[in-house]
Amino acid sequence: MTRRTLRRSDELVAAGLVPPARAAEIAAVAEHFAVAVTPAMAALIEPGDAADPIARQFLPDAGELESAPEELADPIGDRRLSPVKGIVHRYPDRVLLKPSHACPVYCRFCFRREQVGPGGEGLDAAELEAALDYIRARPEIWEVIVTGGDPFLLSPRRLGLVVRALDAIPHLGVIRFHTRVPIVEPRRVGPALVRALKAEKAVYVAIHANHPRELTREARAACRRLARAGIPLLGQSVLLKGVNDDAATLTELFRGLVAMRVKPYYLHHPDLARGTARFRPTLAQGRALMRELRGRVSGLCQPSYVLDLPGGHGKVPVGPCYATPGEAETEWLIEDPWGARHAYPPRPQRR
Repeated sequence: MTRRTLRRSDELVAAGLVPPARAAEIAAVAEHFAVAVTPAMAALIEPGDAADPIARQFLPDAGELESAPEELADPIGDRRLSPVKGIVHRYPDRVLLKPSHACPVYCRFCFRREQVGPGGEGLDAAELEAALDYIRARPEIWEVIVTGGDPFLLSPRRLGLVVRALDAIPHLGVIRFHTRVPIVEPRRVGPALVRALKAEKAVYVAIHANHPRELTREARAACRRLARAGIPLLGQSVLLKGVNDDAATLTELFRGLVAMRVKPYYLHHPDLARGTARFRPTLAQGRALMRELRGRVSGLCQPSYVLDLPGGHGKVPVGPCYATPGEAETEWLIEDPWGARHAYPPRPQRR
């Protein structure tokens, strides 16, 4: 097992994760998009299995250099909605704060794949203060989502500084972190990191996992450390063709997360990032999968299936609808989890 993060084609070949014949292909992709595979994820990859769902998420592929006409460098409009470096202000009551653009792994489907990586722009001390000043000056901002990059790659000292600064802003109610670290590099979630998250305000941690094999013993222990510190955990997943686009895999993933005290929150339809077409199912396929889960899996295991509209127009639920207007003005037809339709309110029984 490798003991360090793999970042180059020769390292991936030496670790036995890809054959030597693919080294040039991977090197070509790495010239455009960052590559990193942590030891925890490398250990899960089945070498030589072209359909391996872990390899598909993290190992570069030549298809990344081919863009479909509808794909965009900034698919959800982050740049257009960034009034200050490190801030994205899409919704009135919440903002993204991006202190770092580094990640422990680089997902091949990432919607920020052209912004993150070793050359990504993190915030220096003055820029972070300017971003915090933007938040301080706007009392309508109730929630700050600390993302990136991955904020859990910050040192516990710097992470604590961010938390304390946000905790001191009177009009904030919630501080939320989005991270892949507890899954892909769980050893980082130690006592110092957990202490850094301590605040008077509500702190939530949203954890990104896409396949049940990612829920390793070490990942479960990392989430347990966060949960025992009183931090509510949410789950974010992306619906990915060839990774989790079947009901059995999603069921195992969502049940596994709930058993780890992680509430599935969002199932994202993949964004239109350049070079990611091979990951995108159709919306119809996603809706059918959500319909298949309804009634067969506990409500605790049901995330919202959402699409982030291109251009920065916001995130909307796109799951199936179970209610349609009936013939009368006040009547509705409601579909149950098994596909049968029922009038609501119930029609009077004829005698």
